[in-house]
Amino acid sequence: MNRREFLATSAAGALAALPSPLRAAPAVSSPRGKAEHCIFLWLGGGMSQIDTFDPKKRGNSKSKPAVAGSDYDLIDTAVPGVQFTEHLAQTARLAEHVTAVRTVNHKLGIEHALATNFVHTGRAVSGSTIYPSLGSVIAQQRGAASDAVPAYLLMGYPSVSRGPGFLGPKHGYIHLVDTETGPAGFMPPEGIDPARVAERQRLLGPLQERSAVEVALAGYSEVQREALRLAGPGFMRHFKLEQEPGSVRQRYGGEFGQRCLLARRLVQAGVRFIEVSHNLNFINGAGWDTHNAGQLNQHILIRELDTALSALISDLAEKKLLDRTLIAIGTEFGRPGQFDGGGGRGHQSAAFSLVLAGGGLRHRGAYGATDALSNKIVEHPVSVPDFHATIYAALGINPAKELVSASRPVPITDGGKPIAALFA
Repeated sequence: MNRREFLATSAAGALAALPSPLRAAPAVSSPRGKAEHCIFLWLGGGMSQIDTFDPKKRGNSKSKPAVAGSDYDLIDTAVPGVQFTEHLAQTARLAEHVTAVRTVNHKLGIEHALATNFVHTGRAVSGSTIYPSLGSVIAQQRGAASDAVPAYLLMGYPSVSRGPGFLGPKHGYIHLVDTETGPAGFMPPEGIDPARVAERQRLLGPLQERSAVEVALAGYSEVQREALRLAGPGFMRHFKLEQEPGSVRQRYGGEFGQRCLLARRLVQAGVRFIEVSHNLNFINGAGWDTHNAGQLNQHILIRELDTALSALISDLAEKKLLDRTLIAIGTEFGRPGQFDGGGGRGHQSAAFSLVLAGGGLRHRGAYGATDALSNKIVEHPVSVPDFHATIYAALGINPAKELVSASRPVPITDGGKPIAALFA
């Protein structure tokens, strides 16, 4: 062995002996989609996959004893071999634009807050690090598609799980309180003319400059400047739903549908990521957390989701925006195929469904398979980081790219890999 061979062999052996975190990760190619926007529909409480997008044999929650299985009849979709339940009839007709990812799972348990955080951030709660949400990462990586709008708008419950974490307040959300009037504080009070607004901003300028030395205050000042930039009729006009034809508003349905219609308008305006929470007013009495009697009126929720989702898909398609807009449906966990003593269902994180639509993906109606009661995964398991990686890849973001937290590199996903079958 000559000197060159000896050194090469020694270096290879030394590298192999290093702990795995210190070795360079192998380069992994990731698919790159061409979607420009993401609308994230949040179904808080835990959508029952066996009663929606992963139906099984017919059960009966009302019999004594209850019979395990789907609580509704099954219907065929536009994709041969793929079935949804009867209350998703309108979405079923559009299934060629949809993929129900039926094998999502996590080990975060069945506590709502922890699971909600995990599905939003892709990481477990840490005592030392606050991880950014899906929306904040997309806002930071892609920014708004127009200078006239923010990158990230939230229609739902504000929380740390939905926030920017270590990315800082610049990449947080604008929170919408009321669909009809738009975000609070973006229009000056009556009697304050534009000249007076300009003078107030001029006086505020020196105070904002002084905060530059303090990181926390500087972040707040940056958000304040952004809010002042967006304030006024230019941004607020996007919230005037009355400008839409009556037939369009009617097609979207009730409160949740109107929020989805607003999301479409915000996509047109250039907002990159919009989260829309479903069932803020608990129209069925229990929300998606269908324990005991909550199961009785679950069909009301499913029908409202069906109306709004099908309208959103069709509307985006008609406006040539569907391939550019990824729709994702999130929920913190699913439900077992068996009913509890009160006729409802418990919590289940070992197998549940999340959904993707549009976004230029190669849709297939459904992906992955579960057992006879949708309790266990049979093939193609998908982790929450995998689901996130698929969303990032669809929007042209490398899911293995590293962010920086206190000078420490943090990959965008925790080892997530995009679902290759959904990319051409």
